[in-house]
Amino acid sequence: MKNPFLNTVAAALAAAALLSAVPAQAALKEGDAAPDFKLQASQAGKAFSYTLKDALKKGPVVVYFYPSAFTAGCNIQAHAFASNVEKFAAAGATIVGVSLDSISRLNDFSADPQYCAGKIPVASDADGRVARAFDLSVTEIPAGRKDTRGVEIDHARTDRTTFIVTPDGRIAATVGGVSPDANVQQALDIVQNLRAKAAARKS
Repeated sequence: MKNPFLNTVAAALAAAALLSAVPAQAALKEGDAAPDFKLQASQAGKAFSYTLKDALKKGPVVVYFYPSAFTAGCNIQAHAFASNVEKFAAAGATIVGVSLDSISRLNDFSADPQYCAGKIPVASDADGRVARAFDLSVTEIPAGRKDTRGVEIDHARTDRTTFIVTPDGRIAATVGGVSPDANVQQALDIVQNLRAKAAARKS
């Protein structure tokens, strides 16, 4: 007799393996212009309109693309960003996650205390338009794949890649091909370095 719990675990592990592919090397690089975008986003379970151009008025923006909400690596990454949001803020930077999840999935993800915890916005790039604008690949997830809640993943995926965008709309750095925790730490190191360089120029 099949064990439903084991079946769910197996499905979640299979989905995690699929979603942890190494990022494409075609992603935009340092010095490239970051495409502006406007997307429906969610923070603390509430949907709103997010525009990169407006966010850049406050300082550097960490734009992190991830495969899917409620999957192993993405859960870790969201939790790490949320846990370090004050450190990013101290460096003058804000954060936005972008995936092909629907806004309804992101409403749940953004409010979940284990992951985004209401501290960071996550935006719905449902058709993959923004991911492609950043030169990231978009691939379909096979039917039947389930997330860590046992809910079927009903959207395509993009690569786990983080871009640090400076207020002038340029990409200062691209982080990819590392673990979710390392992705967050490298992004934090970069924005802190940008802050230090800006302070040195003023002194």
